[in-house]
Amino acid sequence: MANDSTNIKFYKEENIPLELHKVRVVQKLHLVPIERRLEALFEGGFNTFRLNTKDVFLDMLTDSGTNAMSDCQLGAMMMADDAYAGSQSFFRFQKAVEDVLGKKYLLPAHQGRAAENIISHAFIKKGDIIPMNYHFTTSMAHITQHGGKIEELLYDEAYVINSKHPFKGNMNIEKLEDSIKKHGAENIPFIRMEASTNLIGGQPFSIKNLRDVRKIADKYGILLVLDASLLGENAYLVKQREEGFNDKTIAEIILTMTDLSDIIYFSARKLSSSRGGGICTNSEKIYKKLEPLVPLFEGFLTYGGISIREIEAIAVGLYETLDETMISQSPKFIEYLVNSLDKKGVPVVTPPGVLGCHIDAIQICSHISQKEYPAGAFAAAFYLISGVRGMERGSISNQRDEYGNETYADMELLRLAIPRRVFTLSQIKYVEDRLCWLYDNRQLIEGLRFVYEPSVLRFFMGGLEPVSDWPQKLIAKFKKDFGDSL
Repeated sequence: MANDSTNIKFYKEENIPLELHKVRVVQKLHLVPIERRLEALFEGGFNTFRLNTKDVFLDMLTDSGTNAMSDCQLGAMMMADDAYAGSQSFFRFQKAVEDVLGKKYLLPAHQGRAAENIISHAFIKKGDIIPMNYHFTTSMAHITQHGGKIEELLYDEAYVINSKHPFKGNMNIEKLEDSIKKHGAENIPFIRMEASTNLIGGQPFSIKNLRDVRKIADKYGILLVLDASLLGENAYLVKQREEGFNDKTIAEIILTMTDLSDIIYFSARKLSSSRGGGICTNSEKIYKKLEPLVPLFEGFLTYGGISIREIEAIAVGLYETLDETMISQSPKFIEYLVNSLDKKGVPVVTPPGVLGCHIDAIQICSHISQKEYPAGAFAAAFYLISGVRGMERGSISNQRDEYGNETYADMELLRLAIPRRVFTLSQIKYVEDRLCWLYDNRQLIEGLRFVYEPSVLRFFMGGLEPVSDWPQKLIAKFKKDFGDSL
């Protein structure tokens, strides 16, 4: 049993996640009528990324840049040293990286994908293979843009939607060694581990697995790169689930993971609840290889395209990542929503992971072919009947192959992100209620088709349309069941 300092039990009522913070600043929300929500969908090409927030009630699109900042972070922003070069704000950031992540060389970048671009530019040549536990959309895009290819090396359990396996983000060690033997270590510039695997339900990896990956990397002389964007939450689940770490602090667990990695990069939008990112290492050789690319792509070495005020907030946020009461809040809300939906028969990814609740659209919309994007249709349908904006994590989020053929995702998920300290439990229960209604009326949902498809990262800007008048039919059923309710 994990030594959980945030575990609070109730005497007579159901056990619910208890917020260990108070709300002092609020933003007003608006739930617009369902007819307006349909208009907004058509205006946005049935792509939730293109919705205007004036039409969004609960924004569960992402946790990237949407986590609530602390009073200490906001206060630190007033201390910013606005120097172009040599800013004291940067040195506070650098000290936080060394203390929390254990790396002394830091290269700032304006966000995680900027760090991916720099790493890909420095290390990847045409024909290279990048083994990973699973891809992220922007990491794959940067790798392929530089001529590389990815290999996702997971155990079969990772693709089982309803599972009790605690670490579905583990890399398959046997497949990793086979891949290296097949392609040659000289054609594998690095192995990438993502904490935690975003596209298969925010599933963590274990420290035992990371140690096994490290052994293979050392055996063949290959670098190990860690995407640490959700490192804090991965560490929290290690503490909850992995034998030998129940009594460790979050700080100790994080340093155990980072010590095993040659290069760490992160989106501060996720890791420290602020905007920015960075690359860090203890290797001077690696640092010197990457250093010239920061002024070329980002900005000077002591700001890297990040607002100095945000740099101050990142530094404070990194230290706050070590606070279990802060880092546990999002996973506990996710666990509550996942378990509640699972009990009601709504297909969700289990066990609960990090980042958000992931609903299995391919099972719910089994009547919709992957050619008509069931996860995208389900995301649009859920926004229509609730005003809640989630994100499609399925075939729309994939990219076509080099010949222009559609590549279908391993999973078709609606991701409902639960950023840190943003939503109340009553809002989570509203999400649960509307999802249950949509599940009961799932046969009314039909597919989507592209009307505008960018060649890269199409899920961000692409436009779609429904294949029939199914949204209008869904509205009619909503009106019948809810009357004049929004």
